[in-house]
Amino acid sequence: MQRREFTKKLGLTVSVMGISGMYACKDETTVSETKPKPDCPSDFKVTPELSERMYNRALEITKSKVRGGDTELFFKKPFIDAAFSQNIFLWDTCFMVCFAKYHLDELPVYQALDNFYDRIDNDGYICREYRQDGSPLWSKEHPVSINPPLLAFAELEIYSISQDKERLKKVYPILKKNFEFLVRTYQMEDDLFYADTLGMGMDNIQRYPKGWNNDGNGMTHHELGEKLGKMDATGEERLNTFIAEYPKTLQGVWNKQGRLVDFSSQMAMLADQLKTIAEVIGVSEDIASYTEIHDKISRAINKFCWNEEDSIYYDLGFGKQIKRKHIGMYWALLGKVVPEDRMERFLSHLENPEEFGRRTPLPALSADDPDYRGWGDYWRGGVWAPTSYMVLKGLKVCGQDTLAKRLAQKTYQSVAEVFAMTHTFWENYSPDLISYGMPAKKDFCGWTALIPIAVYKEFVS
Repeated sequence: MQRREFTKKLGLTVSVMGISGMYACKDETTVSETKPKPDCPSDFKVTPELSERMYNRALEITKSKVRGGDTELFFKKPFIDAAFSQNIFLWDTCFMVCFAKYHLDELPVYQALDNFYDRIDNDGYICREYRQDGSPLWSKEHPVSINPPLLAFAELEIYSISQDKERLKKVYPILKKNFEFLVRTYQMEDDLFYADTLGMGMDNIQRYPKGWNNDGNGMTHHELGEKLGKMDATGEERLNTFIAEYPKTLQGVWNKQGRLVDFSSQMAMLADQLKTIAEVIGVSEDIASYTEIHDKISRAINKFCWNEEDSIYYDLGFGKQIKRKHIGMYWALLGKVVPEDRMERFLSHLENPEEFGRRTPLPALSADDPDYRGWGDYWRGGVWAPTSYMVLKGLKVCGQDTLAKRLAQKTYQSVAEVFAMTHTFWENYSPDLISYGMPAKKDFCGWTALIPIAVYKEFVS
């Protein structure tokens, strides 16, 4: 996740416990030596009492991190918050809504979304992160400034519980305006979309082709991190330097060369969701345009990004497929772009132990990728509640309820086992060890409360 990248690169504190609360199979000793088997059995049992304790603790942590009021510089109304810093984060907020929807009477959910709507520019731009004074952290001129477009997703999750059409009527013009900005700004001539890895939230997954160096121009994330580490400056000064320098890195200058399956699928999903909202509130004149753009994106993804031999979608670079499998490919499910005759093959990767079917399933990067790390290494192997929830919701949309339940139960079991050892929830989890990921922030209900609340209610119980 993007600000965690700041934490690592800027030398700020990450709250991570020692390795004593972690184990693999019994013949393995250290993190550096271990190569756990993904099917290594566990005799740990999740009891109803433990599930109840997890649920209540997740809700308790979420309530404790509600903010907004007279002590705030800008945000004066209470709202749920990921509580990573004093800034607010868009895709964290949207995923928090997906579990907070069950407690609308206890949690200030609407205002968390309204904080972003209130900041919208005249052209429809909404930044993915705002400072505590209400100003955008990132420049609109660079795609690092946008997140996955999940506001309509969040609103429909609320609507599934509240059935509040007046809320949808209120936010629809804002959602439509933002959608039009994203289409106008990031859709390319082939109908696919470009974006930035950091903006899309999967910080340290390399999206550009191996060996690409922009003719020697641009530094790597590692080089930028070394530069920041040598600075005799405060954390805020390092952060500001990172913001200024990031567009000059290899990843920062790559973007327009690439076409991203996740962002393209998310935009197809957004078109479909706006169509649904338009139908619910009776804005029939908009429906055809959403159908048209969804179909265009779907055709482009299947034409350019599908690999018949590997049975998966790949990002593009310079018109060629970049053969790296990451969990972002499965936004195609919620985007409703996968043809029926490709569905079974596409889903087969999710339970393949050499790919995404690890001990804790659905790591951010496939296990057969050379950059995969079984202990996590953030998005180079970590299991993240938001992307796991995305896969589960996508499977449900596609009628794959049985597969969704199997994956949900395995994920829930691992999170429960770590909870039993640490008595809290973590920013991400290791795919191959029964452990939090490394690095990972503790007491994170942020989006990790999805597992003990939303995943439990929707897929496990």
